[in-house]
Amino acid sequence: MALDSVDRAILRELQADGRLANAELADRVGLSASACHRRVRALESTGVIRGYAALVDAEAIERGLTVIVLATLENQRRETMEAFEQAVAEIEEMMECRLTTGAEDYVLRLQVRDARDYERLHRERLSGLPGVARLISNIAMRTVFARTALPVDGD
Repeated sequence: MALDSVDRAILRELQADGRLANAELADRVGLSASACHRRVRALESTGVIRGYAALVDAEAIERGLTVIVLATLENQRRETMEAFEQAVAEIEEMMECRLTTGAEDYVLRLQVRDARDYERLHRERLSGLPGVARLISNIAMRTVFARTALPVDGD
């Protein structure tokens, strides 16, 4: 889908406040409410907008420790990678799994309660992941910043 300046304005506004009422959104982007609604529905139906979510503070729900894990597999055969990806997707604390280039095959991001919780998770789940040759764990000391909004400038 080719995005014009109005679509990009809609995306900026909704990324800043996903609960924005259609009438307010329309006013901010300079459209009628019905035209704005059609634009938003088109962005949703084409997959540009994948969904809406509440951003929950990890500290508030006692999941304040972020662990970044670099995973190297024994090989890069399709079945090995698929088995690994399916297994990590089943781990509730797993927030992201990215296939990467470079020395490691995957970068994983987990949210856990504390170091003891991560040790348990490592012992019970991560160390038994299929196809893993090596795991390197890095504990984030603090979040400097984290963005949820993607840049949508263009045209």
